[in-house]
Amino acid sequence: MQALTETIFPCYAEADGESARQVAAFLERGADVRVFLEEGRMWRGQDLATKAREARTADTVLVFFSRQSMPSRWPRAQWEDALVKEPAAEGVRIAFLRCDDCVPPKVLAPLFEMNGLPVAGMRALKRWVRRRPAPGPRTGGHGTDVEVLGLALADRPGSDVAPNVELALEFAEAFRDDFDAVARVECGGRSLTALAGDLGSQLGLRLEGDLEGNLARLREFCAARRLLVILADAGAAGPAWDMVFGGRCSTLLVEGPSGDAAAVDELAAAQRAMAAAATDADWSGICWLARLGRKLTRDAGRLAECFELMEQWHGAAQSRGDRRVVDEAAREMVWILEAWGRTDEAGRLDYRRASECDEQMMLPF
Repeated sequence: MQALTETIFPCYAEADGESARQVAAFLERGADVRVFLEEGRMWRGQDLATKAREARTADTVLVFFSRQSMPSRWPRAQWEDALVKEPAAEGVRIAFLRCDDCVPPKVLAPLFEMNGLPVAGMRALKRWVRRRPAPGPRTGGHGTDVEVLGLALADRPGSDVAPNVELALEFAEAFRDDFDAVARVECGGRSLTALAGDLGSQLGLRLEGDLEGNLARLREFCAARRLLVILADAGAAGPAWDMVFGGRCSTLLVEGPSGDAAAVDELAAAQRAMAAAATDADWSGICWLARLGRKLTRDAGRLAECFELMEQWHGAAQSRGDRRVVDEAAREMVWILEAWGRTDEAGRLDYRRASECDEQMMLPF
């Protein structure tokens, strides 16, 4: 069950309204929160302490310090209870933002610098809101390019393209805490069915439907979450480009191949081999891979991938005249179609299977 959206109540002077609006928009885009922007504006006769007490109806309070919001003299007795003791006693998180050269009380923390709305201060605030640690020093060699990707994908949902996987991985490492999860899918030589199954597995989804149903479920799941999906070796065109789901999910497509490709698992190896199975390839090896892929996909409930593998194996067996494998693959396809409720299609395929295989495979009397 998904948690309720966290609420944020900013406390700011009317003159700081533009700063508050930009902070609110930044947090709502990248932190999955609801900001009570209009409720947080201070009207004539109100002060920050009064507004902060009103703000404790929210999960998190943001106090905007500026020359407009702070009195020139502000004794500790006037703000300590409202800004320190009472939030701590009630378990309300509270942070402080400095918008100009004013001098807030030194004991108030955390304090985020918002003078001129710098990106660093905004990101630090977002990570605090998301309860993520502050970023460490970067050691990679793509500093400017990583920052560009940060603006496009980490500060807000979106999609972008990277020339190589090394840059993509450096970006993912630098901005990992801006996302709920990061998934990397190796796309080269694999079908859309295989890519959908791989991503679903990484996200903990059991995708037992056909390709159309699996894509719809992935779209619904990913669009609702702050995920980073890296589609490695996607090429300039191809099935990977149908894996950009939008919503709150960010997607980074890597056009070029990489020498640092992730370790390919047995299923991916089987899928690539079956997709490229030539008529002169070793038939016993192809059959071994097909049966391995069938076992792996069935055990994981990845029926669309199992069906695709069996379909490829079925076609390869027909081209070689191997009736026993044609029968074996067709029976598996019939079972999957029936599991999907596509009984008419299953019946037609089973009739063709019986016509082509059963009679020819009968032993002589």
